[in-house]
Amino acid sequence: MTRSISTETLEQMYEIMWRIRRFEEAAGAFYQAGRVKGGIHASIGQEAVATGVCFALRPGDLITSTHRGHGHHIAKGADLNRLMAELLGKATGYNRGRGGSMHMAAFDVGSLGAFPVVAAGVPVAVGAALGIKMQEQDRVVVAFFGDGAMAQGTLHESINLAALAQAPVIFVCENNQFAVSTRPENSLAVRDKVQWATSYGIPAWSIDGQSVDAVYDTSAEAVERARAGGGPCFIEAMTYRFEGHYFGEPQVYRTREEVDVERRDRDPIARLHDRLLARGVEPTTLDALNQAASEAVEAAVAFAEAGPEPDPETFADEVYSP
Repeated sequence: MTRSISTETLEQMYEIMWRIRRFEEAAGAFYQAGRVKGGIHASIGQEAVATGVCFALRPGDLITSTHRGHGHHIAKGADLNRLMAELLGKATGYNRGRGGSMHMAAFDVGSLGAFPVVAAGVPVAVGAALGIKMQEQDRVVVAFFGDGAMAQGTLHESINLAALAQAPVIFVCENNQFAVSTRPENSLAVRDKVQWATSYGIPAWSIDGQSVDAVYDTSAEAVERARAGGGPCFIEAMTYRFEGHYFGEPQVYRTREEVDVERRDRDPIARLHDRLLARGVEPTTLDALNQAASEAVEAAVAFAEAGPEPDPETFADEVYSP
């Protein structure tokens, strides 16, 4: 099914994709300045996946994320100020400075959290979906994970359980071509992810993850199916990360030509930019959306930098029950 997406919605998607990119550029700058504890894993180049999927969801729907999760939270509607403050470990952050980049959660918008262990968020998503089904709620869950997770037993156990229970969960594999530095052809005996998924008796699609239209179109179909009681399904979004596994990584496993020449022409933001121009949207309008995203991230940076550090006296809060 091909859905008609209004120009207004595409403009909203365009700004969200810029918000994700500007946020991660700012995060990278903080990391390189030594102001972030732990690593920063950017989804620059993958913005269409988070945006297309989350635009197909309702506010009450849930997601689980990964170590590369800033874009998922932002696309789901999380507050940029609190996200940036959490990145810097401030008390004003979503998790009061205790989560950082790889453990962020934004329960207020249905983001159950980032899970830095590969595939660890998938069983959580299935558990949430089972709870939704048992309580007969009108909600669905999306589990985001990378292509590296396809080699994890946890993922396969989760898909099997979801299929048995007909749980309302959509498995979204962001295939960015690398599990850290390993290409799928060097780690998976069966590289057809659709074949893997359909072996569990669930529908599966492989789509162009650099096209926000394609991602939204397939995601909307999957969400409608799950919400109507049709059970789980699987989406492989073929995408590409422009940055390394983490900011500052020595990328000895690929050439700059591959990134800058072979892949940059498929930049999902640039493609949506051209699509909107073809629809008659003025370049000044697109510039304004980009500027609005930049200003929102700049405001988030200012908010985060002004925020207080966590009080050491509260270090055990919410670790032990009363």
